[in-house]
Amino acid sequence: MKDSTEKIITDARDAVSLMSAQKGRKLTYHVTTFGCQMNARDSEKLSGVLEECGFMPEEDEQTADFVIFNTCTVRDNADQRFFGHLGSICAVKKKRPDMIIGVCGCLAQEDKAREKIMTSYPQVDLVFGTHNIFDFPALVLKVLSREVTTGKGHIISEVWDDTDMIVEDIPVKRNYKFKSGVNIMFGCNNFCSYCIVPYVRGRERSRPWQDILQEIRHLSDDGVIEVMLLGQNVNSYGRGLDDGISFAALLRKVAKVEGVKRIRFMTSHPKDLSDELIEVMASTDKICRHIHLPLQSGSTRILNAMNRHYTKEQYIDLALSIRERIPDIAITTDLIIGFPGETDEDVDDTIDVIKKVAFDGAFTFIYSKRTGTPAASMPDQVPEDKVKYNFDRVLSVVQDMSRERAALIEGQVKEVLVEGINRQDSSLVTGRLSNNMSVHFPGDASLIGKIVPVKLTKSMGFYYIGERGDRKNG
Repeated sequence: MKDSTEKIITDARDAVSLMSAQKGRKLTYHVTTFGCQMNARDSEKLSGVLEECGFMPEEDEQTADFVIFNTCTVRDNADQRFFGHLGSICAVKKKRPDMIIGVCGCLAQEDKAREKIMTSYPQVDLVFGTHNIFDFPALVLKVLSREVTTGKGHIISEVWDDTDMIVEDIPVKRNYKFKSGVNIMFGCNNFCSYCIVPYVRGRERSRPWQDILQEIRHLSDDGVIEVMLLGQNVNSYGRGLDDGISFAALLRKVAKVEGVKRIRFMTSHPKDLSDELIEVMASTDKICRHIHLPLQSGSTRILNAMNRHYTKEQYIDLALSIRERIPDIAITTDLIIGFPGETDEDVDDTIDVIKKVAFDGAFTFIYSKRTGTPAASMPDQVPEDKVKYNFDRVLSVVQDMSRERAALIEGQVKEVLVEGINRQDSSLVTGRLSNNMSVHFPGDASLIGKIVPVKLTKSMGFYYIGERGDRKNG
């Protein structure tokens, strides 16, 4: 596979070189990413391939020669944002017919959305799904090997219904030199009744742990000190592999990789979170003190309708057990408001869980109907005014709780991985605590990629203002 990929990239590079000579300048590309951390990792692969093919990065998608949208379809607002971008770029292509437009990701994998792209946006040149992103070098070559026009029926569409293949040996351009995501598995077997992901990402497929460790060692050799292990449900990692390795066992192995100083992971499904995992997290300093544990609803009745496979009480017991074993842990969550049939009393249950668990943060969403999921055809869809009322109720409690939790470590000295210059104030740098909270403090570019002690002088509720600290005086 590697040899054939390299040959394809070489051929694509020759085609780009010829086109660049004809234009008298380097060809450029822009990748726009929607959605989750796994999409962000996929976009690094897209960028890596395009740069290996000879394209140069361009910040403005409307001036690039090759524009690709890596899409998400978990919620309707992601769809709308994408189609807004796509409409704008198609208007640009009418004036620049040699522009190449590609669409990939979860939305491209969904039948009706893909049909809409194919029929309503003839300016698009390339559509491919989540299962064959590894084939992107060959798809780039296909696009480059023909005249780019705006004619209908011109789109190259390669979307596989499913696959059991896992191919990771394609070029990657990391967004950060010092940290990286690492895919440990793909797909999902849970089929939550509101979620489109199993239909567009496919069934669970775990990577062999040997391949994962080899990738992490290479990343460490290249200066990466923080890795994030990625999967739709990392807690079920290892099922189907011959050696039956668990996610907790994988974490132990990753923690032994020399040079890696921080380990993160997402996302965890509560029904699969084991005592073994809690013990590994509690006993391993390299594992960051943060776990994202989606609740979705605090009502057992609604959880059952969501097909989540746990009760309100089971979730609370699990979260409090994590807090007891790892006192400095930050627990964040996802919440859906307005699921079909949800009542004010169900939302009261959600608020009760928020208060008992004391979440450090929550991504709170209004239920988004996804065509093809069981929930989309359920009766008792909740009226918009009631959804808005309950959304505001939950958000208020979440924000109050987050502020209370953040204030607990105000004044303490904590280690911060500096990620970059602050976007609003160039005299500050921005970094991240082990618990995933952001910190802004005075510094310069020489600190980027380093872990430094910082005194958290003021909690702002969702981030901190800090100053360089001394661990000894913390």
